[in-house]
Amino acid sequence: MRIDSHQHYWKASRGDYHWMGPTVPVLCCDYLPAGLRPSLERHRIDKTILVQAAQTTEETDFLLELAANDDSIAGVVGWLDMEDPGFAQRFQQYRKKAKFIGLRPMLQDLEDDRWILRPRILHALRVVTDADFPFEFLTFPRHLPFVLEALESIPHLRAVIDHISKPQIRAGTLEPWKTCMAQLAGHPNLHCKLSGMVTEADHASWTADDLRPYVGHVVECFGLDRLMFGSDWPVCLLAASYDQVIEAVKTILSPALDEAAERKLFGENAARFYRVGDEVGR
Repeated sequence: MRIDSHQHYWKASRGDYHWMGPTVPVLCCDYLPAGLRPSLERHRIDKTILVQAAQTTEETDFLLELAANDDSIAGVVGWLDMEDPGFAQRFQQYRKKAKFIGLRPMLQDLEDDRWILRPRILHALRVVTDADFPFEFLTFPRHLPFVLEALESIPHLRAVIDHISKPQIRAGTLEPWKTCMAQLAGHPNLHCKLSGMVTEADHASWTADDLRPYVGHVVECFGLDRLMFGSDWPVCLLAASYDQVIEAVKTILSPALDEAAERKLFGENAARFYRVGDEVGR
């Protein structure tokens, strides 16, 4: 099974996408399964992981409804209010919903960079950890020291860093991102998504060589057993087509991307992490 571990669908008229506006006109329209299907077929992608893009349970419900009616969606990474005193009960309710397979707060958009370390959030993370449920970190490099501290407090959390934590690729900046990622990779339950990189590069002129030092570093740190390919479609359209995103990853990794490694990167690792697919089960 080939899996795209990170993509989005949305309906603009729903109105809870706080980031949607005139600065990103290409994203201010509906993106639904029919629009992605030709790309999935072209690259033989069997399933996708559909990830939240709004900080509301209403959007999570919308995504779960889409997933219930589209076999190409392996599961939904949704949003729940982790600061809600009733989080544990709400989380258990959502865990029972078909195709609810992961949880993601949008750390990159929160005013408090240390939010992940708030006592109530750490308590919620322990609830998630006790359930052995996938958790996603949507971060910029400035958040990574706090993510590291959270993982040191809750080392058994099964988690993934989205978009290799959005380093400053356009500027060519490696530190402190490089050091932080190496430290985080020391936690064996932490994975990393090769996704969202083109939008951190120069949208108009990026090349695979611009991404290469960053991809190389996470491969060195996490190894091919803890990396997953994600297109970040349609956000990627700010800088690249689906075809260009997947070809950039393949070009950069071509020396190491034998058949076994490609199976891991484009499916097996995501199936194992999210526990989806016939060969893994729920």
